[in-house]
Amino acid sequence: MKRRKFLKNATLSTASLAVGATIVNCTNDKKTPTPILKKTPKASLPLVVATWNYPNATAAAYKVLKNGGTALDAVEAGCKVEEADIKNQTVGKGGLPDRDGNVTLDACIMDKNGNCGAVVYLQNITHAITVARHVMENTPHVMLAGVGAEQYAYEIGLKKENLLTEASKKAWEKWKIKSKYKPIINIENHDTIGMLAIDKNGDISGACSTSGLAYKMAGRVGDSPIIGAGLFIDNEIGGCVATGLGEEVVKTVGSFLVVELMRQGKSPQDACEEAIKRIVNKPNSDFKNFQVGYIAVNKQGETGSFSIHQWFSMTKFQDGKNENIQSQFIVKA
Repeated sequence: MKRRKFLKNATLSTASLAVGATIVNCTNDKKTPTPILKKTPKASLPLVVATWNYPNATAAAYKVLKNGGTALDAVEAGCKVEEADIKNQTVGKGGLPDRDGNVTLDACIMDKNGNCGAVVYLQNITHAITVARHVMENTPHVMLAGVGAEQYAYEIGLKKENLLTEASKKAWEKWKIKSKYKPIINIENHDTIGMLAIDKNGDISGACSTSGLAYKMAGRVGDSPIIGAGLFIDNEIGGCVATGLGEEVVKTVGSFLVVELMRQGKSPQDACEEAIKRIVNKPNSDFKNFQVGYIAVNKQGETGSFSIHQWFSMTKFQDGKNENIQSQFIVKA
């Protein structure tokens, strides 16, 4: 059943309950507060940004936008580039496995209307982002997990693949000798590709895809597929994606926080900085031993990025220029 039909049926079945609530609400003259936005000139559109140094992904997304495609089409296309790149051991096929040797993928996507879809603990399927989009557009659900997500991928025509490449298998076998895990800043092997795009119409979409924390416990899920943590879009305000140690992003609902700070009038840069400070300033924060980074865009096309530690970066494609921009940070390497 299509999402739209499912929701329509659900709405009709509860219509009698809604009438009473509507009558009460109509007596309230208070209006919804208008978002506070800075009066800044709009940047040149279209625009695409991604976490880290992923110029091939931003190039693919920008090409979609220049050809008149939507921001949603663009972010899916961009993420698929990295999912298929077996040299990228943090996303898709070739990703580093969990401690049992299984490559498990997480992904989510969100469109201009606030619709979203996600998959967690997906195995044997390269393009997790495509499955997430199908969940969003063609099911009544937001998230599918594990075997259910894999079965749905087959139903929409995706093929089963062995995601564990020889290079990642060798890395896992080497790790098993000591079987110890300690995050190394910026080399934590969970460098999510997070992508945000604004199309020619000014509409915003975002996507996130990852193979997660290398050698994680079986079943571990980080922030990347969690709407509000790894990704959040509000088409009236802007969007944000996160990367780094997912557990810390989840604890502060990081991407939602950045967008809400922009709603209050902060620039994308200031909002990213404030969200990172929320992590750093938590009581007993161990921030010196892990990395978190955010990138964000607002409705005016302004961008921002910020991280705990030095060397996080953002790739930006705008006005025909595809560039990698080093993020500002709190802790110098």
